[in-house]
Amino acid sequence: MVERPSPEAGGNAIAVEVLDHAVAIRPSGEIDIETAPALRSALAQALAHASPAKPVTVDCSRVSFCDSSALNALLAARLTAQEAGTVVRLAAPNHQLQRLLEMTGALPLFPVDHDPPPADRSSKEYPHGLPR
Repeated sequence: MVERPSPEAGGNAIAVEVLDHAVAIRPSGEIDIETAPALRSALAQALAHASPAKPVTVDCSRVSFCDSSALNALLAARLTAQEAGTVVRLAAPNHQLQRLLEMTGALPLFPVDHDPPPADRSSKEYPHGLPR
């Protein structure tokens, strides 16, 4: 199942994909002060579907740039996840994101996977949110 936040939620929609083993979000391009609200929204939606057995995995393989606004969104989501007994994982972060995490001391706060989570080929897209 894929859920896309509305564009009004912060500009660019980022898909939230509920997989068997994780809740994946797949941002792409530059995540900065203008696009970080979309990341924050996607993280909140992903956390609503996460559990200790189904952590949130941020597929960073298509992220070309990440600034402190995006880092703040990731750190806030990490705290929310921790309170819920789950984690936020980062998958395939590029060199720039790794460096940002290292410079700020945030790298040890996130489990890092070398590969992004596989897409769920059976998932359905819900462009206007989950059906009720």
